[in-house]
Parts: sequence; C-alpha cells; structure tokens
Amino acid sequence: MESARLSTQVSVYFRKTVRIAFRENCWKSVVFSVIIAFVAAAVANKDMFILYTATKSGLFTLASACIWIGIFNTIQSICKEHEIICADYRSGMKISAFVISNVLWQAIICLVQTLIIFFICRIFIDFNSDGIVLGYAPIEYIFTMFLLVFGSSMLGIMISSISSTPTTAMTIMPFVLIVQLILCGVLFKLDGVAEKISCITFSKWGMSAFGSIADMNTLEECLLPEDCYSHNAETLLYAWVWCIGISAVCILASGIILKIRNRNA
Repeated sequence: MESARLSTQVSVYFRKTVRIAFRENCWKSVVFSVIIAFVAAAVANKDMFILYTATKSGLFTLASACIWIGIFNTIQSICKEHEIICADYRSGMKISAFVISNVLWQAIICLVQTLIIFFICRIFIDFNSDGIVLGYAPIEYIFTMFLLVFGSSMLGIMISSISSTPTTAMTIMPFVLIVQLILCGVLFKLDGVAEKISCITFSKWGMSAFGSIADMNTLEECLLPEDCYSHNAETLLYAWVWCIGISAVCILASGIILKIRNRNA
C-alpha cells in the first residue's frame, strides 16, 4: 500500500517536474551543453576540426565541461521552490517522491546532454581506443560522461536543497567547481588530507575513468605512469563505482535535508 502510494506520487510529481521544465524552457540547458561542448573540444584541440588522439589536458577539459553542465542543470532547481515544497509536504507529499521525480527527469536530460557532448567532441577527438569493460571504448566514454553529468546534477540538487535562495546557490557553485578542478589530481599533485578529500569529488574519478579508457599512462604528457590511469577493468570499474556512490549519497542527502527543512510543516 505504502509502495503503491509512493509510486503514484512519483508519477504525479514527475509529470509536474516535466511540465515546469518545459514551461521554463528546458531546451536552454540542451543549447547550453552544445555551446560548452564545442568550446571545450575546440580549446582542447590544437588544430581545429582535425581529429586527434585524446590527451591528458583534453580529457581534463572534457571532464570539467561535464561537471559544469551537470551542476548548472540543477543548482537552482530546488531552492526556488522551497515554499511550494513546504505547502505540498503539508498536503501529504512524500519528500522521497519529490526527490525521485527530479532524479528521473535529470537522468533523461543528462543522457541527452551526454550524447550531445560525445558526438560534438568526436569531431575533435579520436575516442577509438581499446574497450576495457564494455568491449567498445566510445560506449565507455559515453557512460563515463553520463556519470559525470548526472552525478554533478545530483550534487547540484543537494546544494540547491541546502540553499535558501537561488542567489545563495549561485554563490556556492563557483567554490564547488573550483574544489572539483583543484582536487582532480591533474593541476596539482595531491597528498595527505587533500588526497583523501579528493576521493569524494567527481573530477578525480572522472579523470581516472577517462585516463583508464584512453590508456593515459602511454601518452607523452604522462611521463610518470599513475595507478589511477591503468588501462584495466579494475581501475575503470572502481572509478565508475565511486561516481555512482557519490551520486547516491548526494541524492540521499538531498532527501534528508528537505525532510529536515520541512519538519515543522
């Protein structure tokens, strides 16, 4: 009975989320991903429209673009509706149903954006390295990009749940992006506390996955081989599991935060 009610609410709020998204011109997020993908791929390419093998700097740019697009998707999605959420909660809405409906919608949007990013970047980058887990490298790249975009969207939902206003959320976003970029392990060598903190960032595991698929340790840019870029199934699956785990924590945290915010409703 309870599960039936939850599924009914998820269905209702999913349709509501979709209606709101289209009313607020969700196509803009798709256009935004097209622009960012072109800029990222072009910046990473030394010779415009000449296909080149993925490099460490190119993959870093790609990972950064995925994270940026994902966070931008949802950074204001919850905080601008806090009053509506509170009113619906008083009327019997389950917070879990609301969160799940948003997660499902973001999964669709993120998949569309991921495919756009991949096919645009393929104009500039040769993704045809040997597959490790799925047998075909382009599919592994697509799955990794999806995990980054979707995971970052879940991070955006969590930040938006914490923030009281859209202005607060947009103020927090640059700091979160800076942390993601610094702790990815590409710009600076990490050790001690910084290395431990980096384990909860999408950038670290996204770069690990990209590096593993591209066999980054064989690239000229990587003079010293690193275990996190090893071209094997264990390294790639480990990175994927971490991305999925961080996403799950963000989703769970969003539900808990909204529950606490509305406990007196």
